[in-house]
Amino acid sequence: MSTPTSASVPGPVPSSKPLGSLSVSPLSLGGNVFGWTADEATSFEVLDAFTAGGGNFIDTADGYSFFAPGNKGGESETIIGDWHTARGNRSDLVIATKVGSLPERKGLSAANIKAAVDDSLTRLRTDYIDLYYTHFDDETVEVSEIITALDDLVKAGKVREIGASNISPERLAASLDFSDREGLAKYVAIQPHYNLVSRDTYEGPLRDVAARHGLGAMPYYGLASGFLTGKYRPGSDVDSVRSSKAAEHLHTERGRRVLAALDEVAERHEAEQATVALAWLAAQPTVTAPIASARTVAQLPALMALGTLPLTAEDLKLLTDASA
Repeated sequence: MSTPTSASVPGPVPSSKPLGSLSVSPLSLGGNVFGWTADEATSFEVLDAFTAGGGNFIDTADGYSFFAPGNKGGESETIIGDWHTARGNRSDLVIATKVGSLPERKGLSAANIKAAVDDSLTRLRTDYIDLYYTHFDDETVEVSEIITALDDLVKAGKVREIGASNISPERLAASLDFSDREGLAKYVAIQPHYNLVSRDTYEGPLRDVAARHGLGAMPYYGLASGFLTGKYRPGSDVDSVRSSKAAEHLHTERGRRVLAALDEVAERHEAEQATVALAWLAAQPTVTAPIASARTVAQLPALMALGTLPLTAEDLKLLTDASA
């Protein structure tokens, strides 16, 4: 197990942001790489550097990373649990995890939610989860059953706040309305697929519902699988398991426009393209903390600098227009 070193600590992230009853850092560290492209020792180093730099918001899921060869799911939660236990810093953290995607705990029936949360608590080595998301909506289950089950977890002290990911505007609105009508726990967070080259899913009715109810958005794929770091160029060969997906944006007009705009703004501020892309996200309506993952400590400083990059109205307009 690794211990933190001063040389590995990025610059500090500034003030935290409110999310329901929680207070979170402007960057949510994606835990999908832990136990997948980052082994345990490297994951510990990344987590050490993130918290030493002022970060406290860690995102994972019970399903991370069953999709990797040799994995069965739960690897990320286990690493995070072992790390905070070794460091003794659980009370300093805001840990978010999700239910519904692990093959053996798939779906959102009340029985499955209640079994899955206990599994996650065991792997995370904690008595409570700060933010518990439904990972993918299960339209075979009525929102009343889902919300009531989540409310039971809040009442039992196993979960502090609840959120939803990958959900339609109609189902999100129905869920929020049910919570209001019945006086039950209510979603405070939404986790949409949202970035400079993927705006269509979130902007519109889904964001309107989130705004109307005061939900904070934690966009995933904030860097479009790495494309928005700027390292993907025509003829480039990037060593990443997600390189083929990221490189697809090079073949679209929108992707090329965005890359040019990122380069211009990054040069103007002497910043990394990744920082600019995340700072644009953070400036969008409803967004509380973009999610980005780092498989090495060296990747962290550009991500954590999002809160200190002063994008101007001109910068934001250039990026927004390029990504339209």
